[in-house]
Amino acid sequence: MSLPRRTWLALLSATLAVVATACGGGGSSGTQAGGDAAAAGCDTAPNYPRGPVELIVPWAAGGGTDSVARFLGTQLAERLDAQVNVVNRTGGGGVVGHSAIATARPDGSTIGLATVEITMMHWLGLTDLTHEASTPIALVNSDPAGVTVRADAPWADVQALLAEAQANPGSLTASGTGRGGIWDLARAGMLLEAGLDPNAIRWVPSEGAAPALQELVAGGIDISTASLVENQTMIEAGRAKALAVMSEERLPDFPDVPTLAEQGIDFTMAAWRGIAGPDGLPEEIVNELSCHLDEIVHGAAYEEFMSTTGFGIEWMGPADFATFMAEQDAQKGEIMKAAGLAA
Repeated sequence: MSLPRRTWLALLSATLAVVATACGGGGSSGTQAGGDAAAAGCDTAPNYPRGPVELIVPWAAGGGTDSVARFLGTQLAERLDAQVNVVNRTGGGGVVGHSAIATARPDGSTIGLATVEITMMHWLGLTDLTHEASTPIALVNSDPAGVTVRADAPWADVQALLAEAQANPGSLTASGTGRGGIWDLARAGMLLEAGLDPNAIRWVPSEGAAPALQELVAGGIDISTASLVENQTMIEAGRAKALAVMSEERLPDFPDVPTLAEQGIDFTMAAWRGIAGPDGLPEEIVNELSCHLDEIVHGAAYEEFMSTTGFGIEWMGPADFATFMAEQDAQKGEIMKAAGLAA
């Protein structure tokens, strides 16, 4: 997904301060530092790694997923005392990269940054691949959807917005990604939970959150359901306003924006990222990687990087991440079937 200029400038500053890595479109970059895994108490696989580790990113270089992966790659290199090469494997709406993660040799030499799309692609009919073909290691990030409208929009809250959608079904439009993408599911799920037809607010496909935001402020669409961080520039500029966030709790960066649950709609939806490995990855390697990632995610450098770039931090270890992905897969399937998006 694309990010606003303000966020990219902050990201560049944070990256230069804590990350030394080179980005190549569709290629790879390596980083290595003299860390000490044993000193960190994470040496559960004594002979791991035996060589460079490949970190696959299912999306293009320069995007948010790529940036998070490169930061994690640098941090892991320090702790593993090995080179970590970030490799962008794009195509098929995430299918190519996620397939490469799942089918790699299960010795820890290849891992990847899996994204929420792994619980969506098979429902869309893009692949037979599911999250069950990978080994979950750690959830490291989550960015909930929001409900953003123009600053001069007549709705003071989500209930007022939905009341108009109910009274005039199809008259309002929303965007934030392509048809069947994560922010489209946020729209459909919110409407279904509110007891409305999933098409009461029509979806207008876009190339991402940034172009959808431009359409929003220009009057081309009425609502963006992308994450609030992706719409932050226009919100701060006073050209857009956030009516809700689709999370369990209010976000620290948006303390005045209520959750959907606070407005009577018990529904959450988020884009997320987590480290996964191929099917059959040995438990001792999973535990070592998870231990290192635990230290990274709860460390000051990661917190600074994520805060500066606007990404949300969420941590789960292997067992919880596995349960989470199964729940996410079931939720996505229910919404897609009800909204007519499932293949």
